[in-house]
Amino acid sequence: MADDEEWLGGGLAREALDAGDPAGWFEPLYAAAEQGETHVPWDRGAPNRWLAAWAEANRPRGAGRRAIVVGAGLGDDAELVAELGFKTVAFDVSPTAARLARERFPDTRVDYRAADLLELPMAWRGAYDLVVEIRTVQSLPSAPRPAAIVAIGGLVAPGGTALVIAAARHPGDPDDGPPWPLTRPEIESFAAGDLRMARLDAPRDADGFAWWVAELRRDAG
Repeated sequence: MADDEEWLGGGLAREALDAGDPAGWFEPLYAAAEQGETHVPWDRGAPNRWLAAWAEANRPRGAGRRAIVVGAGLGDDAELVAELGFKTVAFDVSPTAARLARERFPDTRVDYRAADLLELPMAWRGAYDLVVEIRTVQSLPSAPRPAAIVAIGGLVAPGGTALVIAAARHPGDPDDGPPWPLTRPEIESFAAGDLRMARLDAPRDADGFAWWVAELRRDAG
């Protein structure tokens, strides 16, 4: 994780932040990674461990229901969600990331798209029974975060679930991202209106690195 944070703190990320475009480094990053010039620091070639654990523990039945994966990157998390039976859309602000995901999984059932979290199609609002957000909001500085959190919550259908997984920041932890791990008030702010926090866990990796795993549910109405 330390190597990831060191890389993210400079280079493409820093240039985009200095230019006032906090998401502007994702497309150059994926394009450079495609050419073998760098790596995608959060790519592990497998689904996120906390998503996999949640799926194993809850065994959600996706048949006949819709899911969306926010900031899908190279597609491992979206493929897991689709394997649960959900009709799955997965989007990333980087068109290259969406294309690479389709190429990695040529037989995929996932609908990979390029989209900006802060300018989502109106048709997506309140349309998904499962919304999965992993380490996307934490890649943004403080100014656009509240709008990003509202946008993610707005995707959840009546009776639906949001699963939010992020690195955790506790009092006294450094705040010198990117990424900027989420504080407890930030992770709790996903619960707004009739989108309620059903469970909030704070697991740690074997090396002690802290995470939030939040499960939220929207009232059926």
